[in-house]
Amino acid sequence: MTRILLINPNTSQAVTDLVAGHVRRQIGDAAEVMAVTGRFGARYIASRAAAAIAAHAALDALAAHSDGCDAVYLACFGDPGLLALQELSPVPVVGMAQAACREAATAGRFGIVTGGAAWGPMLRDFVGTLGLSDRLAAITTVAPSGGEIAEDPDRALGILAQACRDCHDAGAATVILGGAGLAGLARRLAPQVPCSLICSVEAGTRAALAVATTPEARTMRPAPTESIGLAPALTRRLAAPE
Repeated sequence: MTRILLINPNTSQAVTDLVAGHVRRQIGDAAEVMAVTGRFGARYIASRAAAAIAAHAALDALAAHSDGCDAVYLACFGDPGLLALQELSPVPVVGMAQAACREAATAGRFGIVTGGAAWGPMLRDFVGTLGLSDRLAAITTVAPSGGEIAEDPDRALGILAQACRDCHDAGAATVILGGAGLAGLARRLAPQVPCSLICSVEAGTRAALAVATTPEARTMRPAPTESIGLAPALTRRLAAPE
């Protein structure tokens, strides 16, 4: 059976369980999902420093758990370490934010709604790395973090709906609900919003399943790298990339 490694580089097991459950319901019997949580780092990423640590945690998880997998799903909006994962992984790697932004851009200008004020400039920079800045209409952040939204989604629905409307008013034809903590909320918010909504978790799942079942050949492998102080699995992977 097709096997997807789902990496949550936050250290919140509750968020991992939330996302993995949502992904499994979405794909049904099409693939097996092995979900892992970051071994170290922030409970929920809300700064550039936490994102940098999460990138290391994602690489650590890849090295320890990717054997036998057909694709890797980096299930964290903002995709910390995505390019490094794609460089080091022997199988395709899909990022949640990358997949959602590319899907949204096919419909015209898009907006992003997510939890945590620090994510605004971070996501604007990220969209720029995808070459989609001209398609970005707006980024609207709300006060609760994604982790807090996951703990009490009912309380956050009103402010999320208003944030989506603000993005639409700024010219967005489609709005991404960004973040693992917002999994499953697009359907609940849709009746309150005058534009299309994309659940970033679902967009990433579609992309991960697509590359797992029709993988592309790797075009470049990194050179062997000597390292110290890292987990044994990551040390071995760096020394002998597959």
